[in-house]
Amino acid sequence: MAGTYDLVIVGGGISGASLLYTTAKFTDIESIALVEKEEEIAAINSKHTNNSQTLHFGDIETNYKLEKAESVKRGAETLAGYLENHDPDREMHAKRSKMVLAVGDEEVESLEERYYEEGFGDLYPKLRPIDREEIAEIEPKVVEGRDPSEELLALQTPDGYVVDYGATSQSFVEEAREEANVDVYTSTEVEEITEGYEGFTLDTTAGKFDADVTVVAAGSHSLQMAKSLGYGQDAVLLPIAGSFFLSEDFLNGKVYTLQMKKLPFAAIHGDADVHDPSITRFGPTAKLVPTLERGRVSTVKDFLDVFGLNAAAFLSYANILADRILLPYVLRNLVYDLPKVGPEKFLPHVQKVVPSATIDDIERAKGYGGVRPQIVNLEEKALDMGEAKIVGDEIIFNITPSPGASTSLKNAMRDTRTLMDFFDGEYEFDEEAFRADTIDNFPRPEETEMPAADD
Repeated sequence: MAGTYDLVIVGGGISGASLLYTTAKFTDIESIALVEKEEEIAAINSKHTNNSQTLHFGDIETNYKLEKAESVKRGAETLAGYLENHDPDREMHAKRSKMVLAVGDEEVESLEERYYEEGFGDLYPKLRPIDREEIAEIEPKVVEGRDPSEELLALQTPDGYVVDYGATSQSFVEEAREEANVDVYTSTEVEEITEGYEGFTLDTTAGKFDADVTVVAAGSHSLQMAKSLGYGQDAVLLPIAGSFFLSEDFLNGKVYTLQMKKLPFAAIHGDADVHDPSITRFGPTAKLVPTLERGRVSTVKDFLDVFGLNAAAFLSYANILADRILLPYVLRNLVYDLPKVGPEKFLPHVQKVVPSATIDDIERAKGYGGVRPQIVNLEEKALDMGEAKIVGDEIIFNITPSPGASTSLKNAMRDTRTLMDFFDGEYEFDEEAFRADTIDNFPRPEETEMPAADD
């Protein structure tokens, strides 16, 4: 098998599938290929059991500052609009209540300040503060058994999109495959990318592919491929494996807790599963792993390729893990995986959301969880809290930790603009049609204006 294409996209998770959909449906690029190493599309981190299934808007994620929340909001609305337009029977997503819960005087004061003074109430018209009584109406188990003198406040919104990102990725690919200029290759692993006089040659397990332009959207492996071509030398990865605990249907929707400052990882939250509302998932826990994929020892070597085993990488890791907040957090999360003591130590996090929960109510979710490619900036010797995009000569590398899935279509739109520049005006991108198919379908209050076209 071999082929010559204008554009080759490496990676069939939500990021690569979003770009395939956008370029196939809304540009006139003559030939496009998607290359995926697994037998199925979205078989790794985008699989519905391997992530929290949350469409992050930035409204209840209290580790987001207002500027980041604005950006994430536009990205989430784009994907939500696609789901509203293409999934009317809600086979790929569900829509439920979601809230962020403040417990105690200090947290309540912090959440009130965020809503009233920091601008989040203005940014999110559907977000509203609710007291103990209304919390109990929406999520009875959150109040049941709790000390009645304990101060409670929640910010609640009906826009609690629960998404099967694997099914959504497959939907993108199926839509793209309707176009005659699109080929999709699964079970095709890229072994090497080499730059030629014009474009790139991709050596794969199924033969060679020649591409004028290449986009690598392979999660943790994107930085590995970037480094092989001389890009991304100022970054390494801190792979974080997330795990979950399962319980009976304690919750009707999503209940987040307040984020611990300085941590890029989501606070513990409870979620009703996208396909099975009789299950509530609590998590994620977060532990460091020397692999790029969960449960695959073969990717230890890939991690070492990215890490580089150099002084700058070791010093950056040491500086990050020496933090007085992060180090205890990392050590605590290691305990949660221990057979008996793990659930016991994790139970208080569950009880912060559902006070009546007991140790018999929770069990470790076997086979759940993925690896988040947290980026480390070697120059600053610190975690990079955002997404990473490396734009080279006719090539893009996307490394997308959370909320990369939520903003995947917005990211695809931005990348498609860059591709048009790469092709030097040879092709066109119909952004108006893209927006009509996606963000224009997001339901919003009548008084709220649509985001500008350049968002």
